[in-house]
Amino acid sequence: MPYLKRTIVQIFFLFVALGNLKGQGQTSVQYGNNKEAGKFKNVNGIRLYYEIYGEGKPLIFLHGNGGSIGSAGDKIDYYKKYFKVIAIDSRGHGKSIDTVSKELTYVQMAHDINVLLDSLKIDSAFVSGQSDGGILGLLLAIHHPDKIARLVTFGANIFPGNKAVFNEINELITGTVKTSKDFYKIRLYNLMIYQPNISEKELQKITCPVLLITGDRDAIRLEHSLKIFYTIKNSNLFVMPGATHFGSYDKPDLFNKVVSDFLNKPFSKTSTLEIMTGGH
Repeated sequence: MPYLKRTIVQIFFLFVALGNLKGQGQTSVQYGNNKEAGKFKNVNGIRLYYEIYGEGKPLIFLHGNGGSIGSAGDKIDYYKKYFKVIAIDSRGHGKSIDTVSKELTYVQMAHDINVLLDSLKIDSAFVSGQSDGGILGLLLAIHHPDKIARLVTFGANIFPGNKAVFNEINELITGTVKTSKDFYKIRLYNLMIYQPNISEKELQKITCPVLLITGDRDAIRLEHSLKIFYTIKNSNLFVMPGATHFGSYDKPDLFNKVVSDFLNKPFSKTSTLEIMTGGH
């Protein structure tokens, strides 16, 4: 039985790696390792790596746990035609150089991004975050509200454990940490085991329009995504049909359609009751 659990965990995180490969798709640009577009910035004691493409309104891409800029390769290729895309390797991920952090925290990682945006003189941006990247987006919207014009999250959670994540996945991750001696893996998995810790009161501080996306077969419980949706006043929810935690990779056309509408069209949260009573 322990062997079976380890095997399933390996398969689960193989999916994360496959997400990176899917993100690259058929593009000719080597996103995440492009010397022409890539730069390092000294931020909070580390060297944060980022790449910039295109022109226009800034659109930030934030990857998931264990991912990198390459995870969003196809998205960068699509959106760089319409926005100034800034893709970032989070602290402890990709090419970002971090030799100081024994433990990672989402709050610190969000602060890193805020400092980078300050250095780039970006005072308002769209943000799209996958999984952990969605958590970072929520924290940015809470603690640095002026920086975020609109936020898209896919498969984000606001607290850890089996009330947010399905039991089997949560147990597999915690079991792996107990048996692993891989410092890199333990540091990443501990993020998911003990964090984030975002309260409803903090979520209520978010004022920018938010698009919450989840797969109907996500790792995150649908009721948890609904909890976030009902707590953030200016939010819309899209449940992607037939989609897992990696729905943005598996159904890119659908993802791009929904996200593009959200970023480009006036934000609306008109309810059915308002329409029926003429209150909209």
